[in-house]
Amino acid sequence: MFGLLQSHAPEGESEAQRNAELDAALQKIGKGDREAVSDVYARTASAVYGFILSIVRNTEDAEDLLQDTYVKLCLNADQYQSQGKPMAWILTIARNLSLMKLRGRRRMADLPEYEWEALEDSDSEFHTEDRMVLDAALRVLSGEESNIVMLHAVAGLKHREIAEMLDMPLATVLSKYNRALKKMKKVIGER
Repeated sequence: MFGLLQSHAPEGESEAQRNAELDAALQKIGKGDREAVSDVYARTASAVYGFILSIVRNTEDAEDLLQDTYVKLCLNADQYQSQGKPMAWILTIARNLSLMKLRGRRRMADLPEYEWEALEDSDSEFHTEDRMVLDAALRVLSGEESNIVMLHAVAGLKHREIAEMLDMPLATVLSKYNRALKKMKKVIGER
């Protein structure tokens, strides 16, 4: 499920290795190495997109904000301070841009039918089951619950990684994820 948006980090890489390599790539970007941007993008774009989508709830805005996130990342990479949490820094940029977008439009929108249809085109791995889960997540979950579900289910991140990125205890992430699943099952069961 959610094959369309799976992470592109190399298989078998430990979390520490991923963080170290992402950290190094961000530092290279900060020193003007624009080629490192493609590596950072390939490793993080699916997680960032899922995170943004969970906030703005609109695919067009999420796509625009994804690009804006990487532009801002490039512009501010020289200010990046390695603290072993490079993804948290990237997600902070994405969250801030997303919240500014929401403040600008003053409402959260549901995904219109035509946007779901675009995701379900014939070449896509995005299926009706995925749509039901995402739709349920976007409609019934709190912001934190939605973020956690999107980062785990859409981006394929482990709960431990999500806890680190969102600066939450692992137990809190697990609790919110399980609560979110129960809410979504209830909604899906009612359909």
